[in-house]
Amino acid sequence: MQILELIGRIFISLIFLIAGFGKIFNYEETIGYMESFGVPGYLLVPAIIIEILFPLLLIIGYKTKLASIILSLFAILLAIIFHTDFSNQMQLMSFLKNFAIAGGFLIIFVRGAGKYSIDQRFN
Repeated sequence: MQILELIGRIFISLIFLIAGFGKIFNYEETIGYMESFGVPGYLLVPAIIIEILFPLLLIIGYKTKLASIILSLFAILLAIIFHTDFSNQMQLMSFLKNFAIAGGFLIIFVRGAGKYSIDQRFN
């Protein structure tokens, strides 16, 4: 059953990995989207780094607690900035989805990476 921890880390990380690479390939459109919410475009590079680096760390199980808490805070921040138009059902669902994902990251933070991880090898 411990393999399920690895599978769970992969599943929860994929959404950010895919989004991070999507931002690279749609760079100008993403800047426009961010700026339409009052977020400066120069924050796109740090966002891409967060969305690629930390999910990769989670997948391999290295610095898992750090990666999971950063991604949890990032998911909450994204929900608050981009998904607070609760009159729009899709935005409400995106808001709740981000908080659910943040909750998953918090569980990883508390439990750690598990058996199939680099962190486990060093403990």
